[in-house]
Amino acid sequence: MCLHMEGRQIPFSGIVLAVACCIVLLVAGLAPGPVLGVTFVWILSFWLIVPAPPEPRKEKPEGVQLTQSGLRDLLEHSSLPLLLVDTNRIIMANGNARDAIGAHVVGQDPRVALRHPAAVDLLARAEGGSVNVQGLTGPKSNWQMSVQPIDERYSLIELINRTAEADVGRAHTDFVANASHELRTPLASIIGYMETLAEEGASVPPKQAERFYRTVLREARRLQTLVDDLMSLSRVEAEKHDRPDKPLNISPLVRQAARDGAGAERFERVEFEACEADIYVLGDERQLEQLVRNLVDNALKYGREDKPVHVSLKRGPRDMAVLFVRDFGEGIAAEHIPHLTRRFYRTDPGRSRAAGGTGLGLAIVKHIVERHLGRLDIESERGEGTTVTVRIPLAPSD
Repeated sequence: MCLHMEGRQIPFSGIVLAVACCIVLLVAGLAPGPVLGVTFVWILSFWLIVPAPPEPRKEKPEGVQLTQSGLRDLLEHSSLPLLLVDTNRIIMANGNARDAIGAHVVGQDPRVALRHPAAVDLLARAEGGSVNVQGLTGPKSNWQMSVQPIDERYSLIELINRTAEADVGRAHTDFVANASHELRTPLASIIGYMETLAEEGASVPPKQAERFYRTVLREARRLQTLVDDLMSLSRVEAEKHDRPDKPLNISPLVRQAARDGAGAERFERVEFEACEADIYVLGDERQLEQLVRNLVDNALKYGREDKPVHVSLKRGPRDMAVLFVRDFGEGIAAEHIPHLTRRFYRTDPGRSRAAGGTGLGLAIVKHIVERHLGRLDIESERGEGTTVTVRIPLAPSD
């Protein structure tokens, strides 16, 4: 038992023990003087002990304190463009924000830096919120902008790029609109001629009725071809992430698919050049046959009828199988070439429809080539013709 006094402890237990020993010694007959002296020194020794310093009190932190440099590091490593605003001034912008809207925005008023009515309106809201901002970084850009107030002074601006999603949405909308238009044209022709035949019946002259029937049959076949191409494109797109893994000898495949694409009435125009044997790729047989049929059919449609279509297959550099399909038609203007693989794109819509084209052939070819990790190149010169080159990696040798 101890009593604290001015930073020291009074050891009552030790004092009691010393007094008890003194009494025992006196009872034993020892001289009182020495016994009392020893007892006094014993008790006095307790005050010679230096007490250990008290342990410092550990105070619990009230909260996490972020320095300005620590906050900058935290924002810098975010995958989203982030801006930190102090009242009406941008004091921090991470790397993604600087790449998107420029490093010059640091130090500016965010309303001046962003310069968009929707963004300015959102910044004026004390409670923050979110809004879609179109054209923030370019004419067709689409961003989702969010403002999150931190306190009365600071707020955080977050930007999410929705441009790719908007592009996909526009592509789907355009595809539906184009497909509807392409389907409506033959259907309108079929319905119009059949209504005339149904209403006038036997009064329609035989020659005119025969012409109507031929037109209806032609438009029905065109409609069937269009539906087949739409379904083919849908299947190819659905399988584009499924890489073929079976070796396939495409040398006989190219010859047979070229014959099928030409048909008996046009096959004499197809000339095979340097078609090497036993060229193996990791490929989907059905899709590669469709690729060759589409390319040969296009070349025969748009090449001169008195000129051949050249088809060749060989091993190229960098372990690639190289397929060439060349026609000797009118050629394609340079400004059209980058757009030829778009759905329903035609350089001459009237001529394409008259030739039975759907505008989907090269779009299907492009997706097949991409699925096979290949490359598609189109070269053309006005008055000289067009050459389509497909490169597909060779199958690895055992």
